[in-house]
Amino acid sequence: MSPRWEPNPNIRRGRTVVYTLHAHLVFTPKYRRGPFTDEILRRCEEIMRNVCADFETELVEFNGERDHVHLLVHYPPKVALSRLVGSLKGVSARRLRQEFPGHIHKYLWGAHFWSPSYFAASCGGAPLSVIKEYIENQKRPD
Repeated sequence: MSPRWEPNPNIRRGRTVVYTLHAHLVFTPKYRRGPFTDEILRRCEEIMRNVCADFETELVEFNGERDHVHLLVHYPPKVALSRLVGSLKGVSARRLRQEFPGHIHKYLWGAHFWSPSYFAASCGGAPLSVIKEYIENQKRPD
């Protein structure tokens, strides 16, 4: 290896690919009601980290407010972002409803937790430090 080469931890390698793909995702609950507390956000982050691990992706940053969550995901090119989003929303909705039934029912009714839509942005243009700082500075409920 060249002595000028320095490894970059954001650049990943697969068998036939070198990549650094990051996506900024935003999910809102149905009707944009505010079911999130700090405890629920902590559990939601844990659930979403496990889902990301199953997809061989990394949840780099997670935070949210009462009525939405932000994720910064580092994913390989073999992962279809829409499938990852579907699993993140599906698994987290099911688990949060099971674990916090009384609280969630006050804000959401019926079979849906998340709004069917979501925001996804490629993070190649902005420095990741700016996006991480933006997500870190979300106003988490008390």
